[in-house]
Amino acid sequence: MNLITLTDPRSPVAEAYRTLRTNLSFYSLDHPIRSLVVTSPMPDEGKSTTVANLAVTMAQSGRRTILVDCDLRRPRLHTLFGLPGEPGLTNLALAETTQPPLQKTAVENLLLLASGPQPPNPADLLGSRMIDRIIETLMEQADIILFDAPPVLAVTDATVLGAKVDGVLLVVTAGKTRRDHATRAKQILETANVRIIGATLTNAPKDTGVGAYYG
Repeated sequence: MNLITLTDPRSPVAEAYRTLRTNLSFYSLDHPIRSLVVTSPMPDEGKSTTVANLAVTMAQSGRRTILVDCDLRRPRLHTLFGLPGEPGLTNLALAETTQPPLQKTAVENLLLLASGPQPPNPADLLGSRMIDRIIETLMEQADIILFDAPPVLAVTDATVLGAKVDGVLLVVTAGKTRRDHATRAKQILETANVRIIGATLTNAPKDTGVGAYYG
């Protein structure tokens, strides 16, 4: 996983993340997105890398951004930013701390709420009223909150969490994500009345013309 928006901000890939940020900002001007779950149909399709880089670009645009690791089974965001994995969301949900243990990142305007210790029942925890209250608390401290959630077809976590936020962004990978998997993930989310903002394609073939423009 790579924070290319920091390591190579002039690259076409970094610019693609900024384009995604812009598209999300203009998705609904009357009802702007303030809370967004990023997930994928299956594991290892780049969702954590996508949400982390998107969070960086959001923060770089001046928006107070909180990135929350809700992949309580395979948390990775803290390693991306070189931060401890706990205390985090589960500590807060279990009332072991009264204030969200937000960690500063190297990016101005970007805070991370790590996963915390792995709970025995992640889906039940994410579906609890305590998570509703945590989201409300975080909303008071940020312009936008981005949640990294487990794959839709693997577990129910993303669907449960998606019902609590403004929408879900589905990450699919060129050459890897199967069409039937993407279709089934979409159906599962829609059946649960989760608002699908759209899908973003990762690992797409490089456009040589764009690469030449960016040098």
